[in-house]
Amino acid sequence: MSNDSSTVKPYNQQDGKKEQVADMFNNISKTYDMLNRFMTMGIDTIWRKKAIRSLAPLKPQYILDVATGTGDFAIDSIKILNPKKIIGVDISQGMLDVAKEKIAKKGLQDQFEVTLGDSENLPFADETFDAVTVAFGVRNFENLEKGLSDIRRVLKPGGKAIVLELSNPTAFPIKQLFNIYFHKITPAMGKLISKDNRAYEYLPESVAKFPDGERFAAITKQVGFSKCTVRPQTFGFCTIYECDK
Repeated sequence: MSNDSSTVKPYNQQDGKKEQVADMFNNISKTYDMLNRFMTMGIDTIWRKKAIRSLAPLKPQYILDVATGTGDFAIDSIKILNPKKIIGVDISQGMLDVAKEKIAKKGLQDQFEVTLGDSENLPFADETFDAVTVAFGVRNFENLEKGLSDIRRVLKPGGKAIVLELSNPTAFPIKQLFNIYFHKITPAMGKLISKDNRAYEYLPESVAKFPDGERFAAITKQVGFSKCTVRPQTFGFCTIYECDK
């Protein structure tokens, strides 16, 4: 099964998707949090907490947050799960710089550290983490199968990966309203606030191309996860995937 989301690149240049995604997030890192809240009308905070709480029965002590960005998901995970350690990995130094400021401000240096790294070639040994989380990051992978396979590799047996990702509503009239908001209003606001004209056109395009729902679950099973539970949120705007190793 091929992943055609790899054909959607932020800047349509000759560089690979990975390099362009890093450039894009470096460009928008200072305004990313504000735009994220706007883009999801603030509902993303509810989705994040619900996704994190699904890990509570596992009581994970060592968590990897892939595509950690500015660190919000990991910081919420600390509040809800209180693990011994979370490591956040991201390919954008600009986003990690924002995360580091938050870590220092909140005094979380002992519990949360971030490192520059490739989500599809994770710099960790096999079976290192109790849980792996990815919030709004998998659709930016250059090779989805490779990224998911590597996430599975670093999970301990019996561990769980939680993936939170935007998806495409299918029911009328939600689908039509979503398309207007996400393809017209969001890019316009993105251009206004971030000054990166292309970044907020790429985001809706990447969601439209992403193999969401059962298609994503099928890919997780293809790379070796034993089970993937698909939990659509808020009329299908977003989906929580619970993937068991």
